[in-house]
Amino acid sequence: MTFRLHHVQYGRSFRVLWLIEEIGLEDRLGPLEVIEHRIGTPEMRESDLPRLSPAVRIPALQIGDLEMSESGAIVEYLCETYAPGLGRAVGHPERPAWLQWVHYAETMASLIENLNLQLVFLRPPARPSPVVVKLTVARLRQTLAGMEARLEGDWLLPGGFSGADVMMGFNLFAAPYYVPLDGFPRLLAYKARMEARPAYQRCVAREGPQRFYAQDFYPVPEA
Repeated sequence: MTFRLHHVQYGRSFRVLWLIEEIGLEDRLGPLEVIEHRIGTPEMRESDLPRLSPAVRIPALQIGDLEMSESGAIVEYLCETYAPGLGRAVGHPERPAWLQWVHYAETMASLIENLNLQLVFLRPPARPSPVVVKLTVARLRQTLAGMEARLEGDWLLPGGFSGADVMMGFNLFAAPYYVPLDGFPRLLAYKARMEARPAYQRCVAREGPQRFYAQDFYPVPEA
């Protein structure tokens, strides 16, 4: 049976790869074939990805005849189908909060993506807009502050670790390249708890050293 993930190292598809490790899905479905892409290269459009993903974006997951893209949808599906304990079923009192955090992760990720475009992808003679970067960093900081204010336990939901936390794995890997987490002690502790999970560690070992960011921190460019 086909079990394949179109993936970019430490991109949104990291969420899917981590969740597959958490569930132990390879023990149930067989080895996962990971098709790794490099953002901005022609091979993304020359591969099978355009057929699987309308936006030609990662992730794209194939399980037998099932084909899905969009990391949030994939996380919801995998939780509901293979790991109900990591989701919150319809009627569960934590269902609304679970959905809220799953989709909040994309609010944050879209800001990270904008900063990646401005500060990582642009090459001379193109220049990032200091005003746009400053506003986007401020918005990203606000999404982090919103999480900081609401984190009261070890995980996002009182009922424990879930797919909503998995959705944040990519975010808290990437956000510190633009917003220092020193002022967010709860988020720092939360990030450390993520990184201590054996499945997360297996995922990172599979990924290897990150190859996307050329520096440890990207300040707002001068006007």
